[in-house]
Amino acid sequence: MSPLHDALADYLQIRRALGYKLERAGKLLPQYLDYLDARGEQLVTIENALAWATLPAGDTNWWAFRMSVVRGFAAYLHAFDPAHEVPPKDLLPRQARRMTPYLYSEQEIQALMAAASSLSSPLRQATYRTLIGLLSVTGMRVGEAIRLDDRDVDLRHGVLTVRETKFGKNRELPLHRSTVDALRAYRRLRDRHQPTRVSDAVLISPAGTRLLYCNVSHTFVQLVERAGLQPRSARCRPTLHGMRHSFAVRTLLDWYRADVEVQPRLPLLSTYLGHVHPKDTYWYLTAAPELLELAAGRLERSQGNQR
Repeated sequence: MSPLHDALADYLQIRRALGYKLERAGKLLPQYLDYLDARGEQLVTIENALAWATLPAGDTNWWAFRMSVVRGFAAYLHAFDPAHEVPPKDLLPRQARRMTPYLYSEQEIQALMAAASSLSSPLRQATYRTLIGLLSVTGMRVGEAIRLDDRDVDLRHGVLTVRETKFGKNRELPLHRSTVDALRAYRRLRDRHQPTRVSDAVLISPAGTRLLYCNVSHTFVQLVERAGLQPRSARCRPTLHGMRHSFAVRTLLDWYRADVEVQPRLPLLSTYLGHVHPKDTYWYLTAAPELLELAAGRLERSQGNQR
């Protein structure tokens, strides 16, 4: 193993100890080092980093991501040996291309849950009804819902614990009584169909195993079609992650309509959603025209009172 490979192992270990998962970096950086080995190079340079990052044809944002992965490792190496060059941040910058969130109405969520009745087995039908309902009322990430174990759902106290989230933290979500009742009903049906458990997962497949993200995504596309939902534009399509957007926007709308102070409550919503940076929650303020209208109306009233 080359010195660079040894340095990479140390780099990944240190960053992961700080809470970074680095799943993609853990796959891409060994590929970069193999590329350097094939060229007979033992130093990170701007030239070879750029050549490697732009090897796949097509998406410039993917090039930018590959470059950012090298940049972090290069900065680590440079601290020990200045001969390693750190690619500048303005080299292959990422271009913001955030999709317009598809905000689901209550009727559309009900239509998706009803479409689950067309799936192949009673357990599969119940699993997807429960998954869609849970995403819509908690704003959880899909991966967080899939990772839920029975120990994470306290039906007695109506609390759900989300463990090992996107940023390695745990959080607790209070549940409405109707959600508790729905989860209890699902558990009864699940345990009746799978009396011998092969997984601790809350949501399971007909085989009793934990759901896979790729299978959930594929099934959701089928449910969207059967529910008759259509894209609102080329950049606004029904997605699983849209459930999370919809929850956040719906919460903000409820606060505005109740005429409560929204700004002081945003950190609460940020914590509930598992955001690390408040700016990720503030983004929702611009996600829906109705939100902008309510915010503008409140600002106008506030300025009128100051005159």
